[in-house]
Amino acid sequence: MYSIWRTSTRYFSTSRLCLSNIGKKPIKITDGVSYSIESIPIEFCKTFTKRNKRFVLDRQIVVKGPLGAIRTELPKFIHIHTPPEGDNHQISVKVERPLNKTQRSLWGTIRSAIQNAIIGTSEGHLSIVKFVGTGYRAIIEKNEKGEDVVALKIGFPYTPKLVVPPGLKVSSPNPARLVIEGCDKQQVKLFASLIREYKKPEPYKGKGIFVDGETIVLKERKIK
Repeated sequence: MYSIWRTSTRYFSTSRLCLSNIGKKPIKITDGVSYSIESIPIEFCKTFTKRNKRFVLDRQIVVKGPLGAIRTELPKFIHIHTPPEGDNHQISVKVERPLNKTQRSLWGTIRSAIQNAIIGTSEGHLSIVKFVGTGYRAIIEKNEKGEDVVALKIGFPYTPKLVVPPGLKVSSPNPARLVIEGCDKQQVKLFASLIREYKKPEPYKGKGIFVDGETIVLKERKIK
């Protein structure tokens, strides 16, 4: 007779899958900030495709505060709810089908975007850009149109100049530092990343442009 041996599957990790569930967390609305839901005309609606399905962003939540207003587009399956007791200082984000992969993947993303809008319109967002290298620095000047321009001195035979986008404020506490401020977190981080693209940190001498406490592990040079 032959004996039957049962074999068990061995996995690389025995820990359980841990989900952040950030979409379920309520959002606190600070004093001086208000929001409203507005519909977008169909001819101005943006669309996106995910898992071979097309979704229309036909609504938007408008968050207004002391520092400005930010609009965030919403798909049909996203709903904004206030608590039953009518507390206007707290809202929650819901989806129609929480078990649907597409809706669940965008649940936390849209919730974070709304929270960033509330923080940005009340307190603002900032990004710190640090220049590391001999002679590396940034100069804030005006162009012929009166716009603020960031001129980069980073060892090139030319001087790259970037126009500061509307809604952002750039200051320089010292020649090797730039502070970018604005109510839209996406625009603040995007402008900081555009500056970083001109001289990314290199791993041998540690020179380059660093953003928001960025660090790099130095490598040893190969000696022949």
